[in-house]
Amino acid sequence: MPTAARHLRQGWVAGLLLAAILLVVAANPVSAAELDLPVPRATIYPGDVIGGEQLVDRAFIAHTVARAGVFDGRDALLGKVARRTLLPGQPIPISAVRDPYVVTQGKTAMVVFEAGGLVITSHATVLQNAGVGEVVSLRNNDSGTVIKGTVAADGTVRLATP
Repeated sequence: MPTAARHLRQGWVAGLLLAAILLVVAANPVSAAELDLPVPRATIYPGDVIGGEQLVDRAFIAHTVARAGVFDGRDALLGKVARRTLLPGQPIPISAVRDPYVVTQGKTAMVVFEAGGLVITSHATVLQNAGVGEVVSLRNNDSGTVIKGTVAADGTVRLATP
């Protein structure tokens, strides 16, 4: 067989083989692992409390989302407050939400000091917003002195012993 004819026939066979492979791949696409993540149904604005009705689950291709940086379950988002605008259909970054404030700036909070069997309570004006476990500054309503304490879950501020 002449060399030119042989090369032509080998090229034709290679073309057929490539076409067959493409048909098989198109008929049986490799499915990428999917990951369901909660996303906003509509825009959630800063300061909004996140409720279950505001979230839907959306499938993402697993390798396209950095799982360590976003919420992967609805329960962890419920009751949180948006720090920034959350867009519909987009995964919610962990840094984009916060716990709700327990004490708010300008409001009065009960201050509790405990040492041994001694308990002293007073009221003070909160100088900054804070959540549970955060240290907050307050102004004593009687003396005007600025004090610091840790916010408790019940909304009181606990002072540490000196």
